[in-house]
Amino acid sequence: MIQENIRSKFPLLDVEVHGRQLVYLDNAATTQKPLSVIEALDDYYRRRNANIHRGAYHLAAAATEAYEAVRRQVQSFIGARHAHEVVFTRGTTESINLVASSFAKRYFKGSDEVIVSGMEHHSDIVPWQLAGATLRPIPFSDEGVLDVDAYERLFTPQTRLVAVCHVSNTLGTVNPVRRMVEIAHAHGVPVLVDGAQAVAHLKVDVQEIGCDFYCFSGHKMYGPMGVGVMYGREEILGELPPYQGGGEMIETVTFERTTYNQLPYKFEAGTPSVGDVVALGKAIEFMLQVGVGNIASHEEDLLQYATQQLLQLPAVRIYGTAPGKASVISFLVGQAHPYDVGTLIDQLGIAVRTGHHCTQPVMDRYGIPGTVRASFAVYNTHSEVDRFIDALNRVIPMLQ
Repeated sequence: MIQENIRSKFPLLDVEVHGRQLVYLDNAATTQKPLSVIEALDDYYRRRNANIHRGAYHLAAAATEAYEAVRRQVQSFIGARHAHEVVFTRGTTESINLVASSFAKRYFKGSDEVIVSGMEHHSDIVPWQLAGATLRPIPFSDEGVLDVDAYERLFTPQTRLVAVCHVSNTLGTVNPVRRMVEIAHAHGVPVLVDGAQAVAHLKVDVQEIGCDFYCFSGHKMYGPMGVGVMYGREEILGELPPYQGGGEMIETVTFERTTYNQLPYKFEAGTPSVGDVVALGKAIEFMLQVGVGNIASHEEDLLQYATQQLLQLPAVRIYGTAPGKASVISFLVGQAHPYDVGTLIDQLGIAVRTGHHCTQPVMDRYGIPGTVRASFAVYNTHSEVDRFIDALNRVIPMLQ
């Protein structure tokens, strides 16, 4: 059972909604922030705010060091070989768009194909379409398990890249990314892993996975919104052209030509959100203090408890039952629209996500408009699950 002292670190959990204590179960969309993250952001703007990399004065040097210290933190956190393989972005979406844009400029030649899973978030579908690629989706079973044999048969001479989520934001499936990387590399194809739903729940080691790119967001791992990471192997990053032009990403500029900065600055044009990066460092500290393994164990316990309770309710159907799934439950109640379910239990203080969760192909696969999604984090408790189930028990008769 999670200790109350962890919950006490999250001020927003004390909020009341419609006169009731909030039960926050929308962690796959964004996690709440511990006080250390909030205070770090406040402290930066109160005491250290300055533009980085450009100033010779003390404040600029201090801000630069704080920013670069978090880069080294991220390197250690995800097991990258070098700090310059860590590129700061605004989030997973921008990270994938960065790779799609730069990779296409460097490697696409026409008739290019990108293999994706059938359970990808729109952020790992649309950027490849914008880059001009034809998508080859990997099918998955009713339980939400990718067909790895079918995946291997998708490779053709036109396959340029594999882009796959580590953990499905809708089904909770933990995909066998290491095996998928091995298969892709045997075909000479690089792999991008969307880790947005993984970093808060699993120990991630990019060298062990073997991927060429790994993308994630700070706000899904107890950090602030507006900051994310694109990890890329040094060898492949060095070959890619810049994503955007502007300050800091240059070495020299004339009206005739421009030469580009070294890694990672070649991909970090303009003034970054320094305060958010600094606060991301505090989020990593929080996760390491609690222990990523302890977080995973706690969430697994909550997932099993909530699943057992849900299955006892009338007319509930769960979508995504893959073995070893992460802490997400997507479900429907009878013929009720998911929005109606979410709206009714919100009146009882329960916050869940409803809709297609930016995975419309998943909904098409099941022939449904969307689901209700409850997702858990380190600060959630059995008693909150009980309140969630009680709320559903109260509203189900209203939905029939």
